[in-house]
Amino acid sequence: MKTYLLITVILSTLLVSACGDSASPNTNTAPNRNTAPTNGDGGVTTPTTPTPETTTNNAPTLTPVYKAYCAAWVKKDEAALRKIYSSDTIADFEKKMKDEGIKTLADFLSDDKASNELCEARNEKISGDTATAEVRTLGYPNGIVVVFIKENGEWKLTNRRPEGALK
Repeated sequence: MKTYLLITVILSTLLVSACGDSASPNTNTAPNRNTAPTNGDGGVTTPTTPTPETTTNNAPTLTPVYKAYCAAWVKKDEAALRKIYSSDTIADFEKKMKDEGIKTLADFLSDDKASNELCEARNEKISGDTATAEVRTLGYPNGIVVVFIKENGEWKLTNRRPEGALK
């Protein structure tokens, strides 16, 4: 009888120690980077890379405006930059420039890092006198969605962003 009790205790101890507590981390070993992640049901999950947004169009209406912006930015052409932006945006820029002590619009916009190397617009969506497009420059290589407006019959760039559009 004592033998059966001893064997039962030993087997129970082995069983408990073999199962272990999966909730508590093992701090004595480094993580195993070769183990595939699981989905909680024991099945292996495959890591995914976010797919970039597909191009629905090459912004045929807004690309010329954005290309003109890049060319003006590269040349630091103050007059051309002022012509490309909407009047509300220019007024907002001028107020901020005054507050920050910046003299030129080109200096104020220096963070954009526009160039002729990377200056593209795509996926334009036009609704009346307002439009959006995803634009890319060296300053925004992953793209940023911006709002354009029609002012006096011409499309103008603004400093507005649609909600949730920052990439």
